[in-house]
Amino acid sequence: MRFDTYDPGDFYDELFIEKGKPRPQANPLIDRINSLSDGELLQRQQAAQSAMFKLGITFTVYGDSEGNERIFPFDIIPRIVAANEWATLNRGLKQRIEALNLFIADIYGEQKIIKDGIIPIELVHSAKGFLKPCIGLKPPKGIWCHITGTDLVREKDGQWYVLEDNLRCPSGVSYVLENRRVMKSTFPQIFRTMDIQPVDEYPSHLLETLLNLAPDNLPNPNVVVITPGIYNSAYFEHSFLAQQMGVELVEGKDLVVADGYLQMRTTKGLKRVDVVYRRIDDDFIDPLTFRSDSLLGVPGLMDVYRSGRLGIANALGTGVADDKAIYAYVPEMIRYYLGEDQIIPNVPTYLCGNPKHLDHTLANLDKLVVKAANESGGYGMLIGTQATAEQRADFADRIRTNPRNYIAQPTLCLSRVPTLIDSHIEGCHVDLRPYILYGKDIYVNPGGLTRVALKRGSLVVNSSQGGGSKDTWVVTE
Repeated sequence: MRFDTYDPGDFYDELFIEKGKPRPQANPLIDRINSLSDGELLQRQQAAQSAMFKLGITFTVYGDSEGNERIFPFDIIPRIVAANEWATLNRGLKQRIEALNLFIADIYGEQKIIKDGIIPIELVHSAKGFLKPCIGLKPPKGIWCHITGTDLVREKDGQWYVLEDNLRCPSGVSYVLENRRVMKSTFPQIFRTMDIQPVDEYPSHLLETLLNLAPDNLPNPNVVVITPGIYNSAYFEHSFLAQQMGVELVEGKDLVVADGYLQMRTTKGLKRVDVVYRRIDDDFIDPLTFRSDSLLGVPGLMDVYRSGRLGIANALGTGVADDKAIYAYVPEMIRYYLGEDQIIPNVPTYLCGNPKHLDHTLANLDKLVVKAANESGGYGMLIGTQATAEQRADFADRIRTNPRNYIAQPTLCLSRVPTLIDSHIEGCHVDLRPYILYGKDIYVNPGGLTRVALKRGSLVVNSSQGGGSKDTWVVTE
């Protein structure tokens, strides 16, 4: 199985410039795969998937009749990003996170960006992630978005775009680390000959980011990861990251507020907790402040947080920036707070809450991608070019009923990467989710999670919708 017959077609291909002509940074990989004997690449693919199974790398699909827990599909042919190109993405991601952090601090503080007419007050206050109890909060060091997963896509002309921001509880970084571990055992020779930037420093950077949130003058701050439990779709990641950092994995029932502090129940009594890496949505984390029916959180946690006796990552309320209508204003945020133009542009976006944008969207549903402002995982979305007339009509009704909850974007021609499909190589569409940590400074893990659409012709890369993942190599040519 070789690349002799592989044709990138009329797409931007991450490994090939054109048929038979690899990109310079991909040459060693292509040569290595072409040197394998017949069937050997497929054998290595099967060995890699078997290793994933043994490692227990899973995710959960809610409501799946075939069984909830699945092994995360993995493709052995990596995506490669040249180091000079990564340097631009690195700068652009740092710029974006800095501006988003200033925006979140502002809207829960003085709201200058609203008063200056840059973003409408009704848009912010109607966002599902805008939490009134967070008004006036002062997170440690003034940092709100400590851990971010920003979704990037590349268009046909090679231009990168930011597709969306994920600031509440971004997931997937465990797959980045485990994908690399499996690839090193599958292609050891390649890793000895190519200058591939490492990703395995992420857990130590994450722990350093969390320790930066601890109240001052504590000799040995206690950090925990809080999870909704074993039935959560990302439970593997919660337990994996806790183990990698050497900290406790806890559930809400393991914690209690006592003597003005958050404390953890142990066999030796209560032990103070100083920093929480939360993998629970804001609404469920404190039933006294948010959802009173929540059994996942800790009653009174918000009071401890407000008092400055606890650090939480990400800060409560950051989900306002996940709203896809708020996303449309990030270029304005960058200009307003930083006085700069955005380095990585947004995808052009129509806000259906705007009457002109609404009319344009309804008139062009067959050409656009429409997304619900607060959905994720590929749900609540219409790809007009692939939808039936009945599906478009149904979506038009939804948009008219609640226009604020929808945005529309042009259908992008996503870049592709060669992928093993049914024992042969063909191009599949991909996106990229790098992970950014904001502690004493901003750190971008080199690479990120490349998600790949494993259904032929599909543009949907989410694992819940049949997508898989690839290792991402940032290399020096």
